[in-house]
Amino acid sequence: MAEVTRKKKKTGVAALREALVLVSPGTQLREAISAILQSGNGALICIGEPKRLADLSEAGVEINAEYTPQLLYELAKMDGAIILNEDASRIAYANRFLKPDTSIATDETGTRHRAAERIARQAGCIVVAVSERRSSVTLYVHDAKHVLDSIPTLLNKAMQAINTLEKYIRVLDQATTDLSTREFEDVVTIFDVCKAIQRCEMVVRIAKEIEPFILELGTEGRLIAMQLKELVIPIEEAELVAKDYYREKAGLNFEQVQQKIDEVTQQELLNLGNISQALGYGANLKSIDTYLSPRGYRILTQTHRLTPQIIENLVLRFGSLQAIMRAPKEELCEVDGIGEVLAERVRLSLNSLRNQLALDRGRR
Repeated sequence: MAEVTRKKKKTGVAALREALVLVSPGTQLREAISAILQSGNGALICIGEPKRLADLSEAGVEINAEYTPQLLYELAKMDGAIILNEDASRIAYANRFLKPDTSIATDETGTRHRAAERIARQAGCIVVAVSERRSSVTLYVHDAKHVLDSIPTLLNKAMQAINTLEKYIRVLDQATTDLSTREFEDVVTIFDVCKAIQRCEMVVRIAKEIEPFILELGTEGRLIAMQLKELVIPIEEAELVAKDYYREKAGLNFEQVQQKIDEVTQQELLNLGNISQALGYGANLKSIDTYLSPRGYRILTQTHRLTPQIIENLVLRFGSLQAIMRAPKEELCEVDGIGEVLAERVRLSLNSLRNQLALDRGRR
């Protein structure tokens, strides 16, 4: 569907992600690229605004035809570049000689790849360079470069990352279970909180590393995508730890705290003091010798009885998990959205969860 407003130029990670989707297995463009590789030929495919790319090239043949894998494969037998429109649905030109600005820096050595990188940067487009000599495919997207791996290599990398993620998920589960037990006992320290957040952040970052593999695998990555979706289910709940414990200050809200945690580097994440600082406490954990009380977002979510709005109402009314647990049924009923039946279910669910955690701890 045509857009009324002009599209903004895509840059960075978003542009690379879209390019990976465009050339992933299962797409018509990848079908043609695979055929070109199998035939032992090379190709230079430019995907962008046809007029802009035409201005940066010369000679060749104007095609102006609907894209088909077979047509692209046949046109690739000629030496020049092939120009496709922005969504690769039409072939505009073939056998074009590219004339990029030679002052644009490039580390590439081959003529085809040097031209590809320069055109991608100058025109802000996608260029696919298929090398017959290397039997490889290189993507140039604006200022980024990405060499496509073979499907077996990608599957191997993705499975290794999935196995690592599974190990970290188990560690995260243990950390949050221990935290839950200490929350019911009201003996949570800043160390317990930072450790749980650290484990959660590690899981989030590993999961993000798997996503590009799934994008690049296209239809071949369906099972891995399903596995990843299943594995990351605990993350949403674990991320509530920071919401339970961040230190309220004037002009500081949870979204800002979460952003600070996201900005902690991988190396800094190993130091729990950096997480404590992001939460609004001091970097020296030993100086924070008092017990902390959770607001109750995470534990109340575990009861599976309450909507996010009702949980918010409870926290605003009572301020902490311990206060909610001590509250008589009559006071719980005063909270907007909670009646007598739900109030009783909340009390029973919290007691059941506490007893289950105690029982599990006794089995260890």
